Amino acid sequence: MSRPFRFGVCLLTPAPAAEWRAKCRRAEELGYDVILVPDHLGMVAPFPALVAAAEATERPRLGTFVLNAGFWNPALLAREAATTDALTGGRLELGLGTGYVPAEHEAAGLPYGSPRERVDHLAHTVDEVARLLGSADLPRSRVPLLIGANGDRMLRLTPEHADIAAFTGARPGSVPGTLEPLTAGELDERVARYRELAAGRAEAAELNLLLQLVAVTDDPEPVLKPLLERQSQLSLDQALALPIVLAGPLDDLVARLRAQRERFGFSYLTVLEPYMEAFAPVMERLRDESA
Repeated sequence: MSRPFRFGVCLLTPAPAAEWRAKCRRAEELGYDVILVPDHLGMVAPFPALVAAAEATERPRLGTFVLNAGFWNPALLAREAATTDALTGGRLELGLGTGYVPAEHEAAGLPYGSPRERVDHLAHTVDEVARLLGSADLPRSRVPLLIGANGDRMLRLTPEHADIAAFTGARPGSVPGTLEPLTAGELDERVARYRELAAGRAEAAELNLLLQLVAVTDDPEPVLKPLLERQSQLSLDQALALPIVLAGPLDDLVARLRAQRERFGFSYLTVLEPYMEAFAPVMERLRDESA
């Protein structure tokens, strides 16, 4: 039986206190289950933003989507997570990834490292944070862990530790710091590989997909024009078929996400802040499983 849908919105843009609280309240009003924040320079600082979101809302859980492990010392991260979970009333979901933008590491004066080094550091971070959150040195809490993964080593790490397995639906692009979308067939292979590695789990993880573009429209071509300019190898039909692209009439979008849940197992869907309002009618329809 498929998991019920759950929905998150990733708020990207820094804002003064009143505006930030209003955005968070609006996300709650629209019915989002999770308010998420990224970990990129130039965007919001994750943990203070989540504490402020908790003060403005009552129901949504609050998550990092995802922390760049290369920015964080594990002991300091565990302290931040424990304090944030306490201040938000146990609503924190901790999302971790390896990072993919070398320029951000350079700007922060931090080493970027090889793919192997970045995954090694993430694995060490996951182990240490779990150990410290269960120790007497910090407030003890059970913080659900999300790991964002695509490559084989990350897909091996995820079943061992993560409550939520997040699929980016994209791979690092030829230009450092960019991403290229995966086709449905390529994502099939990644999810199948994850399921093979997770076969021994006592309880299946929740599977997440980040939708990179959302538009309820009868004419998706103008909406997809910027994407097609960035990804010149794609035709319009190929772009519309990408799992991370959701553009078309409302009924079609609802049916498509239900079909993707059956095909891939994605029951937890995340959208980016610019599409928070556009996704709301899709979300409302998906909550009514009998529609």
